[in-house]
Amino acid sequence: MFGLIPKEEKFFQMFQEMGGLIVEGAKLLKEMLDDYSDPVASQKAIKDIEHRGDQQTHEIIKKLNTSFITPFDREDIYSLAGALDDILDLIDGSAQRFVMYNVEATTAEARELAFLILQGAETINRALHVIGGKLEPIAEYCVQINAMENEADRVCREAVSRLFDEERDPIQLIKWKEIYETLEKATDKCEDAANILESVVVKNA
Repeated sequence: MFGLIPKEEKFFQMFQEMGGLIVEGAKLLKEMLDDYSDPVASQKAIKDIEHRGDQQTHEIIKKLNTSFITPFDREDIYSLAGALDDILDLIDGSAQRFVMYNVEATTAEARELAFLILQGAETINRALHVIGGKLEPIAEYCVQINAMENEADRVCREAVSRLFDEERDPIQLIKWKEIYETLEKATDKCEDAANILESVVVKNA
């Protein structure tokens, strides 16, 4: 399999920088839930990274609009930029909900979902670092992300099921159900990004 034609190689660098931001945000979320000593400060740090991600997404789209030749399909570049931005948005959205709902302590399920988000972020980042060269490793990265997302689905389902079995305070039930589902959606977005990368591989085989 040939690599992508190195046209406008700046795109590869920009996507790799975005991957680094996603990993940074995912690490901070995991640390926030593992330690949970100052969630407000943690959420602020994650928000700062999310703002940097928004700026990076804007730069990618601006570059796309001014480039005559692109290394792969314009629609895939646009979709990939959006999917990566969505991951960071949901990492930030997850952190926000812990602060907004005045959560006093995390749960094992929330910490496990944060761990899975970090796994997905790191795998996406590895995939983004090979799109400028040989594309064969991307298929295996996509398999790994799919397995991670399936595990996150399971954790979320079991967490919500336990909530309905054990939680007697309807307000707490609503809060935690939304938190779990927001965390799980971040893993969905990792899978969306992986699917776009997989499409790029197929088109450039």
